[in-house]
Amino acid sequence: MTKADLVEQVTASIARTAGPMISKKDCARVVDAFLDAVKAALKEQHNIEVRGFGTFKIRRRKTRMARNPRTGEPVEVAARPVPVFKPSKELRSLVAEDTDFVSSGGADDDE
Repeated sequence: MTKADLVEQVTASIARTAGPMISKKDCARVVDAFLDAVKAALKEQHNIEVRGFGTFKIRRRKTRMARNPRTGEPVEVAARPVPVFKPSKELRSLVAEDTDFVSSGGADDDE
């Protein structure tokens, strides 16, 4: 799903529940504002918890030794912060309910 698909779906959802009160352009601004707020909070090392959805966190990766694939020589990779997402129990159980998807091998079977 792309951001444009997300905007389309959110606009349609709002139109179903509250009537056509918001344009796609305004909805795109809301989605962009939400994503910008998440980025800004993560940049400042803050966690974001959305109840029923999950938590966005910053996790610190340790320094490690890697190998240059071209030369084979060891290279030290510096410690750095990385964003991670931990889904809520509700989201995990919602995804796990679709056991047919996993057992059948994926979504390509619908064609």
